[in-house]
Amino acid sequence: MELDNIDFQILRLLSENSRIQWKELGEQIHMTGQAIGNRIKKLEDNGVIKAYSLIVDEMKLGIAYTAFVIIYMKTANHDLFIRFVQNRNEVVEVHRVSGAGCYHIKLKVKSQDQLNLFLDDLLEYGNYSLHLSIQEIKQQNPSIS
Repeated sequence: MELDNIDFQILRLLSENSRIQWKELGEQIHMTGQAIGNRIKKLEDNGVIKAYSLIVDEMKLGIAYTAFVIIYMKTANHDLFIRFVQNRNEVVEVHRVSGAGCYHIKLKVKSQDQLNLFLDDLLEYGNYSLHLSIQEIKQQNPSIS
Protein backbone atom coordinates (compact mmCIF):
# COMPACT_ATOMS: atom_id res chain seq x y z
CA MET A 1 0.00 0.00 0.00
CA GLU A 2 1.37 3.37 -0.98
CA LEU A 3 0.54 6.16 1.46
CA ASP A 4 -0.26 9.68 0.33
CA ASN A 5 -0.18 13.00 2.18
CA ILE A 6 -3.75 12.57 3.47
CA ASP A 7 -2.89 9.14 4.94
CA PHE A 8 0.07 10.68 6.76
CA GLN A 9 -2.13 13.50 8.08
CA ILE A 10 -4.65 10.94 9.35
CA LEU A 11 -1.90 8.91 11.04
CA ARG A 12 -0.40 12.01 12.66
CA LEU A 13 -3.76 13.15 14.04
CA LEU A 14 -4.67 9.66 15.24
CA SER A 15 -1.29 9.33 16.96
CA GLU A 16 -2.04 12.56 18.85
CA ASN A 17 -5.58 11.44 19.79
CA SER A 18 -6.76 8.00 18.72
CA ARG A 19 -10.24 8.73 20.09
CA ILE A 20 -10.89 11.66 17.73
CA GLN A 21 -14.19 11.40 15.90
CA TRP A 22 -14.00 10.81 12.14
CA LYS A 23 -16.10 13.92 11.54
CA GLU A 24 -13.69 16.10 13.53
CA LEU A 25 -10.70 14.50 11.84
CA GLY A 26 -12.33 15.13 8.46
CA GLU A 27 -12.89 18.79 9.31
CA GLN A 28 -9.19 19.20 10.02
CA ILE A 29 -8.22 17.53 6.74
CA HIS A 30 -11.12 18.98 4.71
CA MET A 31 -12.82 15.65 3.98
CA THR A 32 -16.06 14.02 5.07
CA GLY A 33 -16.12 11.77 8.11
CA GLN A 34 -17.19 8.86 5.92
CA ALA A 35 -14.19 9.36 3.59
CA ILE A 36 -11.89 9.47 6.63
CA GLY A 37 -13.49 6.30 8.00
CA ASN A 38 -12.90 4.51 4.70
CA ARG A 39 -9.25 5.55 4.69
CA ILE A 40 -8.77 4.46 8.31
CA LYS A 41 -10.36 1.08 7.53
CA LYS A 42 -7.98 0.67 4.56
CA LEU A 43 -4.99 1.58 6.79
CA GLU A 44 -6.15 -1.02 9.34
CA ASP A 45 -6.82 -3.72 6.71
CA ASN A 46 -3.35 -3.22 5.21
CA GLY A 47 -1.64 -3.42 8.61
CA VAL A 48 -0.43 0.18 8.64
CA ILE A 49 -2.49 0.74 11.79
CA LYS A 50 -1.76 -2.32 13.94
CA ALA A 51 -3.50 -1.31 17.17
CA TYR A 52 -4.79 1.55 19.27
CA SER A 53 -3.39 2.10 22.75
CA LEU A 54 -3.43 4.37 25.72
CA ILE A 55 -0.77 5.73 28.05
CA VAL A 56 -1.41 5.35 31.77
CA ASP A 57 0.30 6.81 34.81
CA GLU A 58 2.19 3.70 35.92
CA MET A 59 2.99 5.10 39.36
CA LYS A 60 -0.75 5.32 40.07
CA LEU A 61 -0.98 1.62 39.19
CA GLY A 62 1.84 0.79 41.57
CA ILE A 63 4.40 0.08 38.86
CA ALA A 64 7.38 1.74 40.49
CA TYR A 65 10.39 0.33 38.64
CA THR A 66 11.53 0.39 35.04
CA ALA A 67 14.54 -1.81 34.37
CA PHE A 68 16.66 -2.46 31.31
CA VAL A 69 18.34 -5.85 31.15
CA ILE A 70 21.04 -6.91 28.71
CA ILE A 71 21.19 -10.70 28.40
CA TYR A 72 24.16 -12.67 27.18
CA MET A 73 22.76 -16.00 26.00
CA LYS A 74 24.26 -19.36 27.06
CA THR A 75 23.30 -21.10 23.81
CA ALA A 76 22.68 -20.35 20.15
CA ASN A 77 19.15 -21.80 20.44
CA HIS A 78 17.02 -18.84 21.56
CA ASP A 79 13.54 -20.36 21.07
CA LEU A 80 12.94 -21.13 24.76
CA PHE A 81 14.13 -17.67 25.78
CA ILE A 82 11.82 -16.01 23.23
CA ARG A 83 8.85 -17.99 24.57
CA PHE A 84 9.87 -17.08 28.13
CA VAL A 85 9.87 -13.30 27.49
CA GLN A 86 6.68 -13.43 25.42
CA ASN A 87 4.85 -15.03 28.34
CA ARG A 88 6.03 -12.60 31.03
CA ASN A 89 3.70 -9.65 31.71
CA GLU A 90 6.45 -7.51 33.24
CA VAL A 91 8.38 -7.60 29.94
CA VAL A 92 7.21 -4.67 27.81
CA GLU A 93 9.89 -4.72 25.08
CA VAL A 94 12.56 -7.09 23.83
CA HIS A 95 15.05 -6.26 21.08
CA ARG A 96 17.65 -8.54 19.51
CA VAL A 97 20.67 -6.29 19.17
CA SER A 98 24.14 -6.02 17.73
CA GLY A 99 26.92 -4.97 20.05
CA ALA A 100 26.78 -5.64 23.78
CA GLY A 101 24.67 -8.66 24.64
CA CYS A 102 22.21 -10.64 22.58
CA TYR A 103 18.94 -9.01 23.67
CA HIS A 104 17.89 -5.85 25.47
CA ILE A 105 14.80 -6.26 27.65
CA LYS A 106 12.64 -3.48 29.09
CA LEU A 107 10.74 -4.44 32.24
CA LYS A 108 8.14 -2.65 34.34
CA VAL A 109 7.59 -4.06 37.84
CA LYS A 110 5.85 -3.13 41.07
CA SER A 111 8.62 -4.15 43.46
CA GLN A 112 12.24 -5.17 43.84
CA ASP A 113 10.98 -8.63 44.81
CA GLN A 114 9.17 -8.96 41.47
CA LEU A 115 12.33 -7.81 39.68
CA ASN A 116 14.47 -10.30 41.59
CA LEU A 117 12.11 -13.19 40.78
CA PHE A 118 12.29 -12.32 37.09
CA LEU A 119 16.09 -12.09 37.17
CA ASP A 120 16.34 -15.46 38.96
CA ASP A 121 14.25 -17.05 36.19
CA LEU A 122 16.29 -15.27 33.51
CA LEU A 123 19.52 -16.92 34.68
CA GLU A 124 18.30 -20.15 33.06
CA TYR A 125 18.96 -18.55 29.65
CA GLY A 126 22.20 -16.66 30.28
CA ASN A 127 23.98 -13.98 32.26
CA TYR A 128 22.73 -10.42 32.37
CA SER A 129 23.52 -6.87 33.32
CA LEU A 130 20.86 -4.67 34.88
CA HIS A 131 20.18 -0.94 34.58
CA LEU A 132 17.43 0.77 36.57
CA SER A 133 15.70 3.88 35.29
CA ILE A 134 15.79 6.75 37.76
CA GLN A 135 13.71 9.18 35.67
CA GLU A 136 11.78 8.97 32.41
CA ILE A 137 12.70 11.99 30.31
CA LYS A 138 10.65 11.40 27.15
CA GLN A 139 8.01 8.98 25.92
CA GLN A 140 6.28 9.26 22.56
CA ASN A 141 5.43 7.42 19.40
CA PRO A 142 7.71 7.87 16.38
CA SER A 143 7.08 11.04 14.42
CA ILE A 144 4.82 10.60 11.40
CA SER A 145 5.73 12.76 8.42
